[in-house]
Amino acid sequence: MLRDIVLVQKRELENRLQEKYVEREIPLPWDLENDLIKVIIGPRRAGKSFYAVHLLQQAGSYGYVNFDDERLTAVGDNDEIISAVNAVYNNPRYLLLDEIQNLPRWEMFANRLQRQGFRLLITGSNANLLSSELATHLTGRHAVAVLFPFSFGEYLSTSGDQRTEVEKKDALDTYAEQGGYPEPLLKNIDRRDYLRTLLQSTLYKDIVKRYKIRSVQGIEDLALYLMSNIAREYSFNILSGVTKCRSVHTVEKYIRYLQEACLVFSHPRFSFKLKDQAGYNKKIYCTDNGMAISAGFRFSPDRGALYENLVAVALKKKEIAGRISLFYWKGTQNEEVDFVVKEGLHISQLIQVCTDISNPKTLKREMRALIKASQELHCDELLLLNDRINRTETIKWQDAERQVRLIPLCQWLETV
Repeated sequence: MLRDIVLVQKRELENRLQEKYVEREIPLPWDLENDLIKVIIGPRRAGKSFYAVHLLQQAGSYGYVNFDDERLTAVGDNDEIISAVNAVYNNPRYLLLDEIQNLPRWEMFANRLQRQGFRLLITGSNANLLSSELATHLTGRHAVAVLFPFSFGEYLSTSGDQRTEVEKKDALDTYAEQGGYPEPLLKNIDRRDYLRTLLQSTLYKDIVKRYKIRSVQGIEDLALYLMSNIAREYSFNILSGVTKCRSVHTVEKYIRYLQEACLVFSHPRFSFKLKDQAGYNKKIYCTDNGMAISAGFRFSPDRGALYENLVAVALKKKEIAGRISLFYWKGTQNEEVDFVVKEGLHISQLIQVCTDISNPKTLKREMRALIKASQELHCDELLLLNDRINRTETIKWQDAERQVRLIPLCQWLETV
């Protein structure tokens, strides 16, 4: 019976491999040959399993088990599953264990297979494969890669055609509203319904069920409010007042759950004093623009917020990889710089995002904020990401003079 289940899954996998695949741009923290347990996490339906299969094809022979099957999770002896895999896949060295969190005591099973010499690649619900839990369960013998929905470069690859700069600009505006979830882009699926259903599935399966939340309305209200206010500051006190969450403590806890499920993430306000930094408001972003629009209350999307969210997601991937730390900056007169990029102890970049700089007053305001932040944070690498202008300007303000690079957002997103 187990052999038949694994065989049917193999056929299903072979059928999936006939579908269109878009090459993913992910820096991997491992070599397939080493014996670390390799874990791929990220939002639901971002393409983790499909990516893992194509990754393992480079290794040649591999075995595949999808534990999103109640017949497998009810098996009393996991060695019987491995025996079935060995029979179907001819004793593979590499194993892809998909949705492994459904298997009782999966971490002990994975550890044992690793000790026996198998090369493991694991995917599953991000809420169940958190880095903090992995460090406990997998005794440190693991490496994690994070897969988000399609980046702008990957989104462009879905058509396979080369595009002019004007066409890329048009594509950026579409991408900024549609987002990068693979299935609605590659299949004939209604995007809005798909993303709304996906949000509900994530809330209930990864959060409500996992943490046994009784007041479901509270976390639903919070998720929808945050996604309607991407690229804006928030405080726990304000959120407890505008949602049905009963306390500041509950709001703080629910936001952590939403971040664990890879629905949203936050950036703190920069301060040289950690105590001040902890007391400031944070800014909220969504891991996918299409998800934010589908879930949000707004009838007309805010293009400025959507552009800023795209930049936040691109930079967040670097932060997850451990290459940078991210903040925003606010001056004494409420001047604001969207992103402070910190590498080690050094602030390497200040990045401002503005959709339309054709208005001289708008451009002057954005430039002044960059220069003031540059003076305070001792950083001379200043970027102004915008809709179409590509040039470098020397800006003077009071006793300061700085060079600011103006870069079209579509160009920056392709290279980041």
